Amino acid sequence: MLITIDNVLSKDEVQQFRQHLDRAQWRDGARTAGTLARQVKGNLEIDEDSEVAVSLGNHILRTLGNHPEFISAALPRKIYPPRFNRYTEGGAYGLHVDSALMPIPGTRDRLRSDLAATLFLAEPDEYEGGELEIETAFGAQAVKLNAGDMVLYPASSLHRVSPVTQGARVAAFFWIESMVNDDTERAMLYDLDQTIQSLGTTLDARDPRLLRLTGIYHNLLRRRAST
Repeated sequence: MLITIDNVLSKDEVQQFRQHLDRAQWRDGARTAGTLARQVKGNLEIDEDSEVAVSLGNHILRTLGNHPEFISAALPRKIYPPRFNRYTEGGAYGLHVDSALMPIPGTRDRLRSDLAATLFLAEPDEYEGGELEIETAFGAQAVKLNAGDMVLYPASSLHRVSPVTQGARVAAFFWIESMVNDDTERAMLYDLDQTIQSLGTTLDARDPRLLRLTGIYHNLLRRRAST
């Protein structure tokens, strides 16, 4: 399942993020890549334990914690603290797949990467190239969103960032361990929940059809979720 979520951050929030990020210290992103990925990774990143990364990352986590569509789509159990990257002057990230298990910084815990997320922090007209290209069952899908918008996709997917030939592509990225680790089941639960939410705008909350569908959703989630 690949979905985009609009306006995770407002334009004012994006502007504030960029003011902090534009003053931050950027370092070679290859330092954080695995052995194979290091050979195809050409970007810049901020140290994940830096004050600016922690502060902005926590803001994203607080926002997503109250975002109904994100919760419906991801059913998050754990979220890796958001990190930040920058692509410029031909920077790119060749085809790769994310690690399945990731140690969560500052803890003894690990996260199974079910979903990957990219939150765009630069407008599409600020840079040329830089599309996030994700391999799907229907071929590669290129994603280049407005600043403040986010894409969620299976972390098991092969994906790449095409070369940025002009300007700078700035984004936050992170991973989610879902309570439902099967992508197909999670997609069906998401579709069912979104249908319920849509019907809730036209049907009375006491309508037995709406109550029945809500019960089906929660009983399915009860059977499939791990906590």
